[in-house]
Amino acid sequence: MSEVEARADARKLNFAEVTALGVGGMIGGGIFAVLGLAIAVAGHAVALTLAGGGAIALLTGFSYAHLGLAFRGDGGSFTYIERAFAAPAIAGVAGWLLIVGYIGTLALYASAFGDYGFALLREAGLVAPSADALASLVMAAFLAVNLIGAKFSGGVELAVVAGKVAILGLFVVVAGTGMEASHFIPLFDHGWFTPLAAVALIFVAFEGFELIPNAISEMRDPERNLRPAILCAILVTTAIYILVAIVALGNLTPAEIQHDQEYVLAVAAKPKLGHAGFVMIAVAALLSTASAINATLFGAARLAMVMAQEHALPRVFALRARNRPVPYVALLVLTIVSLAFAVTANLAAISTLASVTFLLIFAAVNLAAFRLSKRIGLHPLLSLTGTLLTAGSCAILLWNLWRTDRGSIGWIAAFYGTAILIEMALVWRRGVRRDKMN
Repeated sequence: MSEVEARADARKLNFAEVTALGVGGMIGGGIFAVLGLAIAVAGHAVALTLAGGGAIALLTGFSYAHLGLAFRGDGGSFTYIERAFAAPAIAGVAGWLLIVGYIGTLALYASAFGDYGFALLREAGLVAPSADALASLVMAAFLAVNLIGAKFSGGVELAVVAGKVAILGLFVVVAGTGMEASHFIPLFDHGWFTPLAAVALIFVAFEGFELIPNAISEMRDPERNLRPAILCAILVTTAIYILVAIVALGNLTPAEIQHDQEYVLAVAAKPKLGHAGFVMIAVAALLSTASAINATLFGAARLAMVMAQEHALPRVFALRARNRPVPYVALLVLTIVSLAFAVTANLAAISTLASVTFLLIFAAVNLAAFRLSKRIGLHPLLSLTGTLLTAGSCAILLWNLWRTDRGSIGWIAAFYGTAILIEMALVWRRGVRRDKMN
């Protein structure tokens, strides 16, 4: 390896930084943004719900790992669907839906950051800016981080993830000694069906690992690091989710969980750790949601750039900085739209939109892996099972929403309709251009 190549390789993301990208993308939404929602829906069976979500994510992770090595590029899910179905319009709609999903998750993380930040400042007796103002601040900060470049973003992600995992580990060890056994009996206190519905509702908690293949061109030794990084990120995150959920449920009553749903984990630290525990978990929440914003902006902007290069988005989204591959237009647009969504929609609506979107996208990617199983060297049973589980979870979620929250169905229909109409307009425009050239 020449000296120039060695310097270029040193600027790329190593295994720890790549894994942190996935863990940071997942934990920010799962533990701090939707844990209270998960417990409220699944009840005492929340650990089973989280284990089920982890199993579905793991199956999907195998598909992403094999597809990522077979079709290298920053396009991720968009590229895999395009290659499997050989239909630009299908891939274009999938890409737009994925952008919608990322906007939903960014809004979720920004909203959670604002809620925890406001609660922390209020607990300290300080005059706090509004939750919306804090959400705006964190989005602006990590827009700046991502505009600097990939290596800086990856280093920040590794440091933040290490800090929040350490705090969560301390919470599990200390607060785990004060749990009440009665908080877990009976196991299916909300019925046997609700844990299944909860898997789908909070599946956004497992969104994030698919960001790893989006960074393959900025990753050191992808053949060695990509698959282990994806699988390690999912397994570590699932284990953390289950342990933290059990400890939170063991320390809080249903009434407390319902009252403090937006920052339930910080409240769960109070019985054993007091005020210091509340502060500690609130700080971890701020770190977690911030790192999730960083990771999601990183991957989503590169997806938008590739879509623009493939004419599935306006070409302006492909613009990059001269001296480094930073898609600054995509970063700016994603930040602005996500922040607008964060300050106008409630937590349940944001979580629902993101969960439905990623279940659909993961079903499509698993199906793509099934169609290409021989080419990518993946056992078809794995990808087929992943397809059935993600599609089935999405169907359960939509059916449950139809029964309980038709307003969220309206949100989803509006976003999806807009995405499909925009893609149809772009397809028509490409057709007109081809006709003029001919």
